[in-house]
Amino acid sequence: MPLPHDAGAGAADHPVRPVRLGVHGSPRTAAELVAAAGRDRRDVEFVPYDVADPFGPLRAGEMDVLLVKYALREPDLAFGEPLLFDDRALLLGAHHPLATRATVSVEEVADYDAFSCPGDFPPYVWDQVVPPRTPGGRPVRRVHPMTTVEGMVDLLARSTAVHPSFRSLEDILPPHIRAVPLHDLPPAPVSLAWRRDAQLPAHVRQFITDVERSTRR
Repeated sequence: MPLPHDAGAGAADHPVRPVRLGVHGSPRTAAELVAAAGRDRRDVEFVPYDVADPFGPLRAGEMDVLLVKYALREPDLAFGEPLLFDDRALLLGAHHPLATRATVSVEEVADYDAFSCPGDFPPYVWDQVVPPRTPGGRPVRRVHPMTTVEGMVDLLARSTAVHPSFRSLEDILPPHIRAVPLHDLPPAPVSLAWRRDAQLPAHVRQFITDVERSTRR
């Protein structure tokens, strides 16, 4: 999507602060994208956000761009082309009956309790993260409140609950939590999002361009 231009071109385009990039969970994907774009890590500030309010900080102007998964249907937000695809994985405790498997099927998710859509997280996106039904038609029991990553990990560690999530979270999980690949859920497209009507500073527009260009190589 075309990027909105800053009305103040020229000398005012010089960055006065790092690009504020919203991330959730592991920062590894964001760091890899920054490096692939040839950017110095010091030029980008990673801004964590709460899964219960994923777009609030972006809308409030507390970040410039946000890493998102799946296509958005938010009228005030624009998003770019897919940068990469994040493979799916089932998060569960090391004690879980499925924890030693090489891969699992989404059909098996229906045998256990999962997590409900948190706060202001868009339900149409959550339905892709945690499908309400398996492809075979079995209902997924989305019963546990999703609060924070720490809260999710605590529940997984002391129950047989599961969470269909992403392989990118593997590097932030404690040893007693496993991420078992889900072989029959498609990977999630990852892209950058920004406020549709925002006057993006030139260095932010250039960052988006550089990141998107680097992933087309």
